[in-house]
Amino acid sequence: MRVLIVGCGSIGTRHLRNLWDLGIRDIVVTDVRLDRLTELQRLFGVKTVGDFDEALAMEPDVVFVTVPTHLHIPVALKAAQFGCHLFIEKPLSHTMVGVDELINLVQQKKLVTLVGCNMRFHYGPSTIERLLRRNAIGKVVSAHLEAGQYLPDWHPWEDYRQGYSAHQEMGGGVILDCIHEIDYARWLFGEVREVFCFGGKLSSLEIDTEDCVNIVMKFNVGFSATVHLDYVQRTYARSCKVIGEEGTILWDIADGTVRYYSADRKNWTLFKPLGSYDLNQMYIEELRHFLRCLEGKERSAQDIREAKRVLEIALAIRESMHRGQKVIVRS
Repeated sequence: MRVLIVGCGSIGTRHLRNLWDLGIRDIVVTDVRLDRLTELQRLFGVKTVGDFDEALAMEPDVVFVTVPTHLHIPVALKAAQFGCHLFIEKPLSHTMVGVDELINLVQQKKLVTLVGCNMRFHYGPSTIERLLRRNAIGKVVSAHLEAGQYLPDWHPWEDYRQGYSAHQEMGGGVILDCIHEIDYARWLFGEVREVFCFGGKLSSLEIDTEDCVNIVMKFNVGFSATVHLDYVQRTYARSCKVIGEEGTILWDIADGTVRYYSADRKNWTLFKPLGSYDLNQMYIEELRHFLRCLEGKERSAQDIREAKRVLEIALAIRESMHRGQKVIVRS
């Protein structure tokens, strides 16, 4: 199997390292920056190509689309036309333009797709999902999810003002950047009926995108969840609280544990991974899942049809923020 990685920023390089560790050696990388290609060729001895068309001519079986968000659909469409299976980093795109065309092409060519949803493979959300599946806290009535970190600290070796996160036309903004919370809320609680969002550009960061939002998501099952996302917190924060009639589930990435309170037993149960938990492990598990999908052993956790639905929710949230009123999510 030959893998082509298009875009060798931080996430593209992470996937390269992890594929290498999983034993994948036939890897081609392409990027517009020669310095990145030179470094990856030095570190791994992989084939490097400066031109995307030239890279596709090397007949890859799988393409990893890890370019800035606004380029996801154009790159994925061209790769799909060549019959390549697709791993696309989140979010699927920043608009709906070209999304249905890509879905139709993928169906026509029977391609395997996965859109990056690595938080589903993290110990915390995956443990919450298992507890909910076994009805550990009874009927869920409310939830709160949070993610925040100071944008300049994301990639301290780069000027944050030059990255795609800082620019709306490139698909930046905290709603799309932190779409993981929107995705795994839908994964845990089901389809979203309507959304409401307060937020915008509130800090003094030199960006033209929203940097702090508070969202209410109402699900088809009847209850609502609140979601806070920001580019401002000076310490990395990620957490989830789920309230049920028979108990409560708490997860905080700071200590890595999931706590579950049972009203019946009137005590807390602590879940924690064995040993020290490496955040890279969720990316490894995500890739293992994708490789099993390519082998026909598993069904994609989030193919482009599912990712389209998550994108529709995110865009409805952004629309609500701009309009200042609730928005019904397309069904």
